[in-house]
Amino acid sequence: MALRLGPTAVPTMPGCRCLPQLCALLCALPWLLRAAAPESPAEPPTQSRAPRRAPQDPARGADFDRVYSGVVSLSTENIYSFNYTSQPGQVTAVRVHVNSSSENLDYPVLVVVRQQKEVLSWQVPLLFQGLTNNAFHFTASPSQPQYFLYKFPKEVDSVIIKVVSEMAYPCSVVSVQNIVCPVYDLDHNVEFNGVYQSMTKKAAITLQKKDFPGEQFFVVFVIKPEDYACGGSFFIQENENQTWNLQRTKDLKVTIIPSVKGSVYVKSSLFSVFIFLSFYLGCLLVVFIHYVRFQRKSIDGSFGSNDGSGNMVSHPISASTPEGSNYGAIDESSSSPGRQVSSSEGGQPCQSDTDSSVEESDFDTMPDIENDKNIIRTKMFLYLSDLSRKDRRIVSKKYKIYFWNIITIAVFYALPVIQLVITYQTVVNVTGNQDICYYNFLCAHPLGVLSAFNNILSNLGHVLLGFLFLLIVLRRDILHRRALEAKDIFAMEYGIPKHFGLFYAMGIALMMEGVLSACYHVCPNYSNFQFDTSFMYMIAGLCMLKLYQTRHPDINASAYSAYASFAVVITLTVLGVVFGKNDVWFWVIFSAIHILASLALSSQIYYMGRFKIDLGIFRRAAMVFYTDCVQQCSRPLYMDRMVLLVVGNLVNWSFALFGLIYRPRDFASYMLGIFICNLLLYLAFYIIMKLRSSEKVLPMPLFCIVATAVVWAAALYFFFQNLSSWEGTPAESREKNRECILLNFFDDHDIWHFLSATALFFSFLVLLTLDDDLDVVRRDQIPVF
Repeated sequence: MALRLGPTAVPTMPGCRCLPQLCALLCALPWLLRAAAPESPAEPPTQSRAPRRAPQDPARGADFDRVYSGVVSLSTENIYSFNYTSQPGQVTAVRVHVNSSSENLDYPVLVVVRQQKEVLSWQVPLLFQGLTNNAFHFTASPSQPQYFLYKFPKEVDSVIIKVVSEMAYPCSVVSVQNIVCPVYDLDHNVEFNGVYQSMTKKAAITLQKKDFPGEQFFVVFVIKPEDYACGGSFFIQENENQTWNLQRTKDLKVTIIPSVKGSVYVKSSLFSVFIFLSFYLGCLLVVFIHYVRFQRKSIDGSFGSNDGSGNMVSHPISASTPEGSNYGAIDESSSSPGRQVSSSEGGQPCQSDTDSSVEESDFDTMPDIENDKNIIRTKMFLYLSDLSRKDRRIVSKKYKIYFWNIITIAVFYALPVIQLVITYQTVVNVTGNQDICYYNFLCAHPLGVLSAFNNILSNLGHVLLGFLFLLIVLRRDILHRRALEAKDIFAMEYGIPKHFGLFYAMGIALMMEGVLSACYHVCPNYSNFQFDTSFMYMIAGLCMLKLYQTRHPDINASAYSAYASFAVVITLTVLGVVFGKNDVWFWVIFSAIHILASLALSSQIYYMGRFKIDLGIFRRAAMVFYTDCVQQCSRPLYMDRMVLLVVGNLVNWSFALFGLIYRPRDFASYMLGIFICNLLLYLAFYIIMKLRSSEKVLPMPLFCIVATAVVWAAALYFFFQNLSSWEGTPAESREKNRECILLNFFDDHDIWHFLSATALFFSFLVLLTLDDDLDVVRRDQIPVF
């Protein structure tokens, strides 16, 4: 037997580490040895042979970094005494190396280390504890790491290792290593081989048989000498007892169970596809029902509309009605309180929407049109005909820019994102460091190179439902074009002007949300969180723009200014995540920007875009405040708009004050909450004003509104079931991990993906169908609010 003890840790197996003590005794004694001692091999000349000592002999002094050899038997043991004094604040360990010439597993040599407050022992040759599907309890410490052997059963292709501890600290590392020597069981080398995770209370690692040529592996548990890696304190008090690390023991329970089979992957994938394909079947059924009803009405000749006075208006095909600059204007033979005569009386031949010769500047740069805008938009009561005076082709071309711009943004945004997440996944697979990505490891099912295929698959709904919405919008667009080509007066002078560019942009945004959310979940972490939220901001913004465009088609924001605003929002979000945790100055600046932006947008909405934002805005605002509020308290000219804007500003100022006081850690969700609250507030105002104006909500949009509310409520419930968080350390994030709850394959966050995609789809349908009841109402009788 040869023994060596030194303060320098060397990865040799078998062996053990001892914590710093004032004095340590090490003895080697026989364990079930035969009566005759085994033969002693020839020792190298550099080793010193220790004389045989009787059990009653005192221990002899020994030095570090020196090899001692000797022979033990049933009646003989060797005892060595090592003295070591620890330094204040020092966290070190002593490594003991023991080699034996005997390979007999039935009669091993027992090595015992007696320390000041602890006794360690092991045997040479070392026998591995085999792990089975049953839970196994054990204790580990920095001086006594534990490792076990597991062999794959023949019928099992994948297993998941679940480790649980009731105590968060001391921090530990769970490592899975191939069957090689040495076993890396030291704090500084446990990460050299295999797959590993840091751990406080939970850890879970999914392994596949194909990754282990011998179909077996070691599970290694190492207790770290400090807790900084797991989120604990690194600082050591000077007056603290320097033997504090003697109590760094951790009780652990490890369970290895088979993971899901390939049939579960197939069943879950088919479930994800068919559940959203059912929406396609539902839409085909609705289209068929509408077609049957249309055919019946055409046979009965029951087409007609109400002109507002109770008389039925026929549905003529007027070939003399121009499609050009008179789009949205009512014939002068009609009389209505809100009627406005078109600025151009002459007819123009029907032209394509893509006519590049038609530019919006043909109107907006003319002084008489500019004066006409001021007269019309500052009226007490506005009707839709007042704000749909521009050439339809000009406005349609303007809104198509939203569609083409978002496609360009999507391509340039998605390609580097995909490249980056592939790099992240490659690093995880090569290094084995599972602290890079913040998965729900208790429900992370790998497929190929992907570590959490279920989180990616669950985003399929965004893509399928976004494409379905594009098909629905395309159908409406084609039908509307056919009606315009047929000079249908209902398409040109009745109902909300149909511009589909924003709807197309919303469909693309929904699809890209699914793509980028899938990219984020390839390796979710602090560095790529914005992949999952960028298009959420754009969806919320596009929905608000579309809702405003419905009654203000001529004065909505351009695509360039809208997307530039989204870029500013995303930039602020990134800055908020980086600086918003502890820096008060950021929250002061952000709150000021938030409040000023709310006031500027409110002025634009209240004055229908006629309130100029320039250097004189403060002087004009002070003058209006003095004349209308101080000099005389006059009633607001536009009461409905004022109520909406006052409530909206109170909500936004409350968000700004909340952020300034509490400084939430999750700035991305905070910003998204601002967008969603503003969207819901505007949608509620729109529906209330619609009902106040004696307009109806048809069964289809009413069903979509109810479905949207129900599905959003369910989706938000699963969203707030936090399963991981990149705001803390990976070990702290794993404390929130939970088991799968659907088909033994999907977790709570996957269900959030399913439900949020469905809720967004129904939300889009609400905006698409909400004003279908106005298709038979003249535009000079549709109020603007």
